Amino acid sequence: MMSPSPQAGGRSENMRQLLLEVQSCRRCGLWEGRRNPVLGEGSLDAKVFLVGEAPGRREDETGRPFAGAAGQLLNDLLRGIGLSRGDVYIGNVVKCRPPGNRPPRAEEIKACSPHLERQLSILEPRIIVSMGNTATQYLMTRFGLSPRYIGEVHGKSFRVEAPWGEIILLPSYHPASALYMRGLEYVLRGDFESLRRILDGLVESYD
Repeated sequence: MMSPSPQAGGRSENMRQLLLEVQSCRRCGLWEGRRNPVLGEGSLDAKVFLVGEAPGRREDETGRPFAGAAGQLLNDLLRGIGLSRGDVYIGNVVKCRPPGNRPPRAEEIKACSPHLERQLSILEPRIIVSMGNTATQYLMTRFGLSPRYIGEVHGKSFRVEAPWGEIILLPSYHPASALYMRGLEYVLRGDFESLRRILDGLVESYD
């Protein structure tokens, strides 16, 4: 697990302020049915920001991202490449659970996106892993790429410009998809192997 950097104190305060804003957010109707908004969790020094779609039932109950079965698989995927949740940051495009775990609507994504943008500016990640169609299409559009479905782009890396410098966007299948589609876990592990190779390249560039 990474040791916190001197910048983490400022990031921690900024993230605390953002959490307060998310807790009081009324930008869309999702707040009315939520139990807990889910901002995210992990290392504020992380090079990798994993971005999913929206909280599910377990996440809404606990206030933590990826707290259910998909989260257990995500933990295993991270372990498979030598990482843990404490080495990365994990969040979602939308911070409140849509009813019945339906995909968030366009107006809900638009209303919630300033919170994700604040997270990105606070964390300044070197790698963003977009998990699933919602996150991938939002982030590809955000960084000036033509949005495409996850089946076309998973495991492929895209170098894009962020306000804090060049970063890598890596689309991946969402871990929840492997719980319902046989054989997809193998594909997911391949996506995370792509992440491992990218991280190995970053380490080499620092040497």
